Amino acid sequence: MGMIVNYVRLLRPPQWVKNVFVFAGPVFARQVFDSGVLGRTLLTFAAFCLLSSVVYVVNDVVDREEDRLHPRKRNRPIASGAVGPVSAVVVALVLLATCVAMLLAVSSAVLVVGLTYFALMMLYSFVLKRRMLLDVIAISAGFVLRALAGAVAVPVVVSPWLITCTFTLCLFLGFSKRRCELAAFADAAEAGLHRKTLLRYTPELLNHLLSVTAGIAVVTFLLYCMDDRTVAELGTNYLIYTGPLVVYGIFRYAMLVESGRASGPTDVVLSDLPFIATVVLWSVLAVTIVYLGPDVRVWAHHWLFGA
Repeated sequence: MGMIVNYVRLLRPPQWVKNVFVFAGPVFARQVFDSGVLGRTLLTFAAFCLLSSVVYVVNDVVDREEDRLHPRKRNRPIASGAVGPVSAVVVALVLLATCVAMLLAVSSAVLVVGLTYFALMMLYSFVLKRRMLLDVIAISAGFVLRALAGAVAVPVVVSPWLITCTFTLCLFLGFSKRRCELAAFADAAEAGLHRKTLLRYTPELLNHLLSVTAGIAVVTFLLYCMDDRTVAELGTNYLIYTGPLVVYGIFRYAMLVESGRASGPTDVVLSDLPFIATVVLWSVLAVTIVYLGPDVRVWAHHWLFGA
């Protein structure tokens, strides 16, 4: 039983929440409730969950020596010795073959996006993770590819503003993770033993990068909301009124990172109640506006003006 638990931990199921980006295209295209679209999107989501697990396994095999120096990562199955590297590679190969079959079942175009994501993550694991700035850019591009996979699965055309917002938001999350990693060590030298790029990432630089990427993410979200195409598709510009929730969520996340109360994006998403409440409220409002845009506009007009 213990061995099964270790293999499940190896796949990092809590990290699968990151793959919700797959639903962005179908949701904002107002097609996610179509049974055929939902089926393809769910299959794409499941495939990317397994594909991301393959990436995590490869990363853990490559980084097992560095992870043993980290206060939390040393408890991971491979770093702790609970799962051997060879067994982990076998698991990764089986999962990869399963992912290819699942993605191909959706469409050949989705398979191309999935393999592009996998190739980028392998490049990250073996090269880019040791390149300052490029490491976070590669991870952020991976999230954009998740969103593109969901759009291609439908298929729908995604707004460039939405893609830009996704990319910059993920840059913000990526740099915040580096900030958390840096705070986990007593000094820069110790941090560098775990991840070499942390020798050059300083708290001051990361704070600056967080401010810039957070600002760009908010601005591009507002530009997406006010884009003529978005307003025409939704039948209203009311999506922009969810902006305060977006701003609060980003500021709340930045506060948790700066205070040392978060170890990374997943930790915040799964444990901070105010942040969770903000995400849930924004999601409910956004889905309501996306799917009932004209009705919401009429209702608001009657409520405000009584006619």
